[in-house]
Amino acid sequence: MAISACQPHLELPVTFANSKLQGANAMAEAEGARPPLPPFTQATAAQKVRLAEDAWNARDPEKVALAYTVDSQWRNRSEFIRGRDEIVSFLRRKWSKELDYRLIKELWAYTDNRIAVRFAYEWHDDAGRWFRSYGNENWEFNESGLMAKRHASINDLELSEAQRKYRWPLGRRPDDEPGLSALGL
Repeated sequence: MAISACQPHLELPVTFANSKLQGANAMAEAEGARPPLPPFTQATAAQKVRLAEDAWNARDPEKVALAYTVDSQWRNRSEFIRGRDEIVSFLRRKWSKELDYRLIKELWAYTDNRIAVRFAYEWHDDAGRWFRSYGNENWEFNESGLMAKRHASINDLELSEAQRKYRWPLGRRPDDEPGLSALGL
């Protein structure tokens, strides 16, 4: 049975204290809210995933970084990143190497303030070699909907031009383009 891009595979137990959801974090308020906010439902978690996909497909490091707390902690492959300035630097390096980047994310599981996604993106290097990078991310959000933690595990597979599946114009994936499950990825 195929799982839709908006149906999580597993709903995890609630672990985020209600008092934290109700309490106002001064730093989060200063940063501004980023809806949808926790606690997540299946619909709001799927919406958060699509918003993240859209932002990354726009490839604007400064705008993408605004979805994260100022002190956000990342692990991306073997690289450890802390804070928005390092996020912006990382994304600039990434997208200067990963050319014609196109990404699809899919909700895997969610709980109160956490979302797990699987993703795949296609890109080529400056020599014209194409790759599809597969991965999983675990996200943790503050009460303002900003991502405080992001852990990403990613593997790369070299592709021929004929093996590419993502062929929409650069930018946001059109609504009628299939997701990962529909593509058999």
